[in-house]
Amino acid sequence: MPGGGYGTLPECHHRWPARGKAEAENGGAGLFLALDRIPSGAHVFPMSPQLPTPLLESLKASTRRRFLRDCGTGIGALALGSLLNPSLQAAPDTGAVLKTLHFAPKAKNIIYLFQSGGPSHLDLFDPKPELSKRDGQKVPEELVKNIRLAQIGKESKLLASPYRFAQHGKSGAWISELLPHLGSIADDVCFVKGFHSEAFNHDPATLFMNTGAQLAGRPGMGSWFSYGLGSENKDLPAFVVLMTGVGQPLTNAAWGSGFLPTVHQGVTLRSQGDPVLFVGNPPGMDRKRRRQTLDVLKDLNQARHDVLQDPEIQTRIASYELAYRMQTSVPEVMDISGESAKVHEAYGTTPGRASFANNCLLARRLVERGVRFVQLYHRGWDHHGGPDGNLVFDLKKRCAETDQPSVALIRDLKQRGLLDETLVLWGGEFGRTPMMQGALRPDQIGRDHHPHGYTIWMAGGGIKPGAVYGRTDDFGFYAVENKVHVHDLHATILRLFGVDHLKLTYRFQGRDFRLTDIHGEVVEGILA
Repeated sequence: MPGGGYGTLPECHHRWPARGKAEAENGGAGLFLALDRIPSGAHVFPMSPQLPTPLLESLKASTRRRFLRDCGTGIGALALGSLLNPSLQAAPDTGAVLKTLHFAPKAKNIIYLFQSGGPSHLDLFDPKPELSKRDGQKVPEELVKNIRLAQIGKESKLLASPYRFAQHGKSGAWISELLPHLGSIADDVCFVKGFHSEAFNHDPATLFMNTGAQLAGRPGMGSWFSYGLGSENKDLPAFVVLMTGVGQPLTNAAWGSGFLPTVHQGVTLRSQGDPVLFVGNPPGMDRKRRRQTLDVLKDLNQARHDVLQDPEIQTRIASYELAYRMQTSVPEVMDISGESAKVHEAYGTTPGRASFANNCLLARRLVERGVRFVQLYHRGWDHHGGPDGNLVFDLKKRCAETDQPSVALIRDLKQRGLLDETLVLWGGEFGRTPMMQGALRPDQIGRDHHPHGYTIWMAGGGIKPGAVYGRTDDFGFYAVENKVHVHDLHATILRLFGVDHLKLTYRFQGRDFRLTDIHGEVVEGILA
């Protein structure tokens, strides 16, 4: 179906990836597209499963599997092998695949506050006296001789943080003056200071944090949760994405479903304007007529499924039905105007405005209603130096935008009795180098990308509160104690939800894939 939507009736069954820009931005929720152009009074003939042989063969010849089988390349042979061996085909399940959990769960929902761009751990969580002592000196050769750097050279000079730090809570966690609110909940938070990743550029690093792979095509973490655990609310998606800020572009590969059925991909909601693009009825289409349209479409798609047994057709049916229910459920949950003045003051929210604060409040409302995985992306943390990304003016702005609402979210969940079963995760795709990038002027000073050792924090959902786990070396360069890798984080989060990361798998192209790939160890030291 060219153009991502309109086509003739016999094509209405086809799998429709999010091709158009608006549909891609909307996480594939632009679902009401196919039958609005049926002429009034037209008679639609249902497709019988018992089709005449010539027509059946014609329909089969139009499928991608038949095309791949007949094409004169190695891909055709692989496709034929898939047809002959059902174990190589994608599983058709579009609901929660785990009927029984592997462990007693401690968490039911997760809110992932993803700080896109790479916050500087050295200026927020990890003060280093050695950096202050050697400020302006060349970085020691032994630190950089066996690694690649994103933009700076190996002759770069060390840079001390210009900010004051103080210890907070019973754990004595060091927190920068840029995060004045965070210190007040230090006893609820676990700071993982020995965290490390692998990729040093934004796109592969963001994909790695969210999918466990540096190349696009794997399911996002939220998609795995939707596939394994489903949603507690049939009227809302299991996986919701909210975005704010400007800066490094984000692609929906980070929250896509990959090879999982597309019903599990993240659905992007907007805190300003229409919450979901293309879910509302167009002019002249009332809700009754929409229901009739969907019923016809469902019958056509079901008939097509009976013939071809393509599991993606069932995914399309489920997506249409969810979108129909979202016409009423989404506007209600996205309207924060009914929240009390006290709540708005705590978060710093303004109804109708797109902001990280508004999205934090929306995240609480979504998990209250049973959404399994809520992910907030806030862009603008890529501080290389320069007028649009420096460690003085821009870092302060990002902290001011996120510190108060992040803390308000933790307090709000705790006050409502939701923090024990809701895991909150804060972090970016990497940290920043202890070496300077740019120039020693307030509007020019910055740091480069750094995946080898940095800080994330977690709260609630079975995580040990008031803890500091791991550390980096004296320069904040490498994680050296109680190191936690990305795959370890994923394995640990799944354990909190009662899932053995080795057993949540999906067979694709003859292999059982999982979120942690062939890696990952549960980090027992951060579990309550």
